[in-house]
Amino acid sequence: MSYTILRKKQVAPNEFDIWIKAPQIATHAKAGQFVIIMSDEESERIPLTIADSDGKEAIRIIYQVVGTSTQKLSRLNEGDAISNCAGPLGKPSEIPTGEKTLVIGGGVGIAAILTIIKTLKEQSNHVTTILGSRDSEHIILEDEIRQISDELLIYTDDGSAGTKGLVTDAMKSLFEGGREFDAAWAVGPTVMMKYCSLVAKEQDLLIWTSLNPIMIDGTGMCGGCRVKVNNTIQYACVDGPEFDGRAVDWDILMNRQKQYLQEEQESEHICRLGLSHQSQNGQEESS
Repeated sequence: MSYTILRKKQVAPNEFDIWIKAPQIATHAKAGQFVIIMSDEESERIPLTIADSDGKEAIRIIYQVVGTSTQKLSRLNEGDAISNCAGPLGKPSEIPTGEKTLVIGGGVGIAAILTIIKTLKEQSNHVTTILGSRDSEHIILEDEIRQISDELLIYTDDGSAGTKGLVTDAMKSLFEGGREFDAAWAVGPTVMMKYCSLVAKEQDLLIWTSLNPIMIDGTGMCGGCRVKVNNTIQYACVDGPEFDGRAVDWDILMNRQKQYLQEEQESEHICRLGLSHQSQNGQEESS
């Protein structure tokens, strides 16, 4: 099967938004699930959350270039084919009906909350959304999320968009103002999800977090994505990727994420893929 890139655009520095032709995945994908992609036969397997689906032919993926494999993926353009795309994987989000919900997205994690918000609204939930990032350039999908949220708050580290501060500042402000919620979601950098969970725990608020440990096969066989939740070992690929953040052992997760830092740094020479490539604006650039 050919997984053709149907649309591609850059949405932030080093962040790309692509639609991939994958009918069998598109017809089954639900909020919270992910795919594992290989840009070519020699690439690593990259787990990426499904940001959206047309329900028939294509899925939407938004990713950040952070290493060798995502660099390879970023070099593919509309009409090019991805070697492999497996999914949908993981358990779908547990979507309530008719509740007051809080959804928090940070950085490229904003992409993962889009389909969660859409599904929450389809089930008649009231959705308050918080978007956070380092600066205005890295706030993605603002217009789309504003249209489907009942309320949208934006926080940036430097104050270049919305309110200056962290997403946890926004959470505390809502709680201090007497706001109550039945459930919450937080998706973003691990440290962000950890502190969102700590704030939610103070309010005894269920908060779903999408964990991103090292993952290889995506089927539970390799054990690489194991996490500790409620003092028991769980596997993010088949038991998650969403877990109640109040029960996650965040310190173990963050330590495991650092396990292959040296190997990742040493692999960066692979990004120098050759003599030259055509950039998106048609000009030749050195790799």
